[in-house]
Amino acid sequence: MPELPEVEVVRRGLERHVVGRTIDTVQVLHPRAVRRHAPGASDFENAARGNVITAARRRGKYLWLPLAPDAGAGTVAEDALLAHLGMSGQLLLGEPGRPVSPHVRIRFTFTDSGPDLRFTDQRTFGHILLARGGAVLPAPIAHIAADPLEPAFDEAALLARLAARRTGIKRALLDQSLVSGVGNIYADEALWRAKTHWARQAASLRRADTSRLLAAVQEVLTEALTAGGTSFDSLYVNVNGESGYFGRSLAVYGREGEPCPRCGTPVRRDPFMNRSAYSCPVCQPRPRNRPGTRDLRRRST
Repeated sequence: MPELPEVEVVRRGLERHVVGRTIDTVQVLHPRAVRRHAPGASDFENAARGNVITAARRRGKYLWLPLAPDAGAGTVAEDALLAHLGMSGQLLLGEPGRPVSPHVRIRFTFTDSGPDLRFTDQRTFGHILLARGGAVLPAPIAHIAADPLEPAFDEAALLARLAARRTGIKRALLDQSLVSGVGNIYADEALWRAKTHWARQAASLRRADTSRLLAAVQEVLTEALTAGGTSFDSLYVNVNGESGYFGRSLAVYGREGEPCPRCGTPVRRDPFMNRSAYSCPVCQPRPRNRPGTRDLRRRST
């Protein structure tokens, strides 16, 4: 699933290519793409049509396009198109006359007859909805915490909340109500950089250790963003269809059995929340079990 860097790359592309343009037509080609828009596909098409896109914003893995009814001076955006890319969602720009692929779910054209915008989603897990009054922060994502790269991020508050969490530190990093935008890839990479095992209880970490981990999270997200994100296949691309290259810099994620870049020990993979956790057995020593707890040393099968 696209994480913060991949979604931010898309946001920046939208900011360059669609902000200031007026939506001419909207075609919902698959109803599942607007399943979160309760009034239905026709209402979505009618509500978005004729509006000017005034900005491109993001929080964690969500992005939204504030809308205004016209481009006049002093016009304030009120509503917004809120998008989540899911597993395979893409927002792609291109010449309006190009063929429409079978995976295009929503198509937006603009009054300037320039490149159109197509929400393409092979697996149909993503969605777009029109959030009334959501220009500043759409209500459906108001509960999501600030992400580590936005101005609203409060490190001191997060440190305090992590200190009270009696759960594994990786699970805490993936909790979008604590901090948004960090997914499986970048959690593993940050934990490796901070030399912290994913199963360490968050509350057991010293404040200095947690601060170092959060710095590693910000560092790895920033580096990934600079590289255009991580593309494992053709589904992870920017608005122009270009792949990101941070995958070449991954230290542990997806590298089971390969040597740790720091010490040379083979990287280990463990099952984690129906996914995987990758770590170095030497650089990231496992926490010792307390009596009565599950054996964290069990190797993956």
